[in-house]
Amino acid sequence: MLESVFDMETCLALVRSGDEQAARECMEQLYPLVLKLVRAHLPRRTAEEDMCQMIFIKMFSSLSSFSGKVPVEHWVSRIAVNTCLNTLKSESIRPEIRWSDLSPEEISVIESLRASDGELDPSESVASRELLDTLLAGLSPQDRLIINLLHIEGRTLAEACDITGWNLALVKVRAFRARQRLKKALHLLTNEAVT
Repeated sequence: MLESVFDMETCLALVRSGDEQAARECMEQLYPLVLKLVRAHLPRRTAEEDMCQMIFIKMFSSLSSFSGKVPVEHWVSRIAVNTCLNTLKSESIRPEIRWSDLSPEEISVIESLRASDGELDPSESVASRELLDTLLAGLSPQDRLIINLLHIEGRTLAEACDITGWNLALVKVRAFRARQRLKKALHLLTNEAVT
């Protein structure tokens, strides 16, 4: 049994020795982080619980390769992000979004954006998030990941480099290109609405 103050290093040492209770406690401590990453990097139609279980299985199966040079949370984040990216790669994502694919609320958001200076009414926040999710679904897994990290989660470039394992130049280039693709997708939708 672990002490009341949770120590991840001690917990991992106990897990390595086969302590199942320690494994459950590690999962309880890391679950919010893993769930947040799964929700941020996968389409909503993916079963979150299944993905979280897959990430924990990968974590425990590769525990012997954890060196301890980085915080456990960073190591688990990288496993989670890579697992999500691999899942996204295996999905067939339709690259083009059509006006007919949008809900009436998403259409309303696009019409509001077209008619205003870019500021939306607070009542449209849910619909705008759904529209963003729809647009993000049309991006490649890497583009979706970098947009999520930098613009939705508000991570720094350095944090994005740590999580993805990409160098700074690659993060900047991917972010720029991903933003361009999002703008193009939104532009195509707004032009389709006009015609």
